[in-house]
Amino acid sequence: MKTIALIAAAALALPLASMAQSNSASSTAKPAANTTTKKVVQKVVPKRIIKKLEEAKPITEETDVTLSEQDLKVADTVLTGKIKCELGASVDIEADSKKPGFFTLTHAGVRYRLHPVESRTGAVRLEDPSRGAMWLQLGNKSMLMSQKQGLRLADECQAAKQVEVAEEMKKNPPKSLFEGADAPKQ
Repeated sequence: MKTIALIAAAALALPLASMAQSNSASSTAKPAANTTTKKVVQKVVPKRIIKKLEEAKPITEETDVTLSEQDLKVADTVLTGKIKCELGASVDIEADSKKPGFFTLTHAGVRYRLHPVESRTGAVRLEDPSRGAMWLQLGNKSMLMSQKQGLRLADECQAAKQVEVAEEMKKNPPKSLFEGADAPKQ
């Protein structure tokens, strides 16, 4: 009985030993092959350095966007200058003297090259497709949004004209949508 158990153990151990030998032989062969090939090392550049480089890089003046007459009319309504926003932030919007209808917006050291885009609501909408930014100008406030990140970069921005409209809205608030329309005058 002992001999049968020994023969069975040897029969099971023999294939396992040969597999272990072939694995160790192939593992020793791999490092030898790797020593002849070049190692490729990729360096990771920190995001803060990339951001500084992007901020220092001038905005390209070339664009493939052609503005329509309607876009140029919208561009005439864009409020320019230094505009104060909530939490002490501000934006600076300047019209491009060389290319009518285009604007440069600076916020927190980042410059955006904006142009008008059609809006269904009648709001003034400027976009920078390369950086994914959007400036939305309403009657009483404006905001800068990042379409790539999906968040507001600057909110409650108000130029002098928008402050006047906001004060007027406080004195004479617009009707709620649920109140209904005025009765027709006869």
